[in-house]
This record gives sequence, structure tokens and C-alpha cells, in this order.
Amino acid sequence: MDYSFGYSAYRDTGVKTASQGKLVVMLYDGMIRQLDAAIKCFGETEDIGPSEIENLNTHIVKTQEILTELMVSLNMDDGGEIANNLMSLYVYFNQELLNANISHDKQKILNIRNMINQLRDSWAFASNTAGTATAPITRVTVDING
Repeated sequence: MDYSFGYSAYRDTGVKTASQGKLVVMLYDGMIRQLDAAIKCFGETEDIGPSEIENLNTHIVKTQEILTELMVSLNMDDGGEIANNLMSLYVYFNQELLNANISHDKQKILNIRNMINQLRDSWAFASNTAGTATAPITRVTVDING
């Protein structure tokens, strides 16, 4: 029996009914999943095998696509210092991921993943505490299913 249609409908409903704060948390969750998959490409070593280079690139690029969506979603006019700080972090993450992708640097990916996880936890706390976390965000429209 094929349950993929039911799961897809359930997931789509969850995304459409989520608050902006919850959507941001979902985007962070998507980045963490992609970075975890990128880290798995290395196996137990710091080196990556030739057969995993394309997979590593795919996972890093998907993470960068989510970062880009978060960047364009920031409300720089009304978000104030928070929006400016988030933009700076997103630019830093994007640059570090680009460097990690080129140099196949597992440690850089681990560092970015840890920082993104901390931000995710902060958004989750803010979203749950305040009900919504809308100040620096205006819209979120990315498919995190990658």
C-alpha cells in the first residue's frame, strides 16, 4: 500500500497551517538534516571518498538554498538589529559551506551544523514562548523535503 500521498498531504497541511516562527524552525530542521547527510558522506574519517563527492555537494547546495530563502525572507526594514545579525550569520554560513564544499572539510560542516542547531533551538523557544516570532521574517516559501 502506498502511503506517500497521505504523508505528503499531511506534511503540506502542517506547513500551510504553521506560524511564521514554526516555519523558520522547520527550515532550520531541513538544514540540519541536509548537513547531517553531508557529514555522513565522510563516514568515520575526515576524508571523503570519490563516490561521495557528488552527494556531499548536493546536501551542501540544498542547505545553501534554504539559507538563501531565509536571507530573502528577512524584513530588513522592521527587523532592526536582529535581522541585521541574522543576515550576517547567514552570509557567514553560506561562505563557510562554500569553502567546506570546495575543500571537503568535515570540521567546517560540523561547526556550521552546531551553530545552526543553536539558532534552531532559539527560534523554537521564541516561537513556543511568544506564540509567533514574526519581527524579522516576512515570508517563508521553500520546500525543505530535499
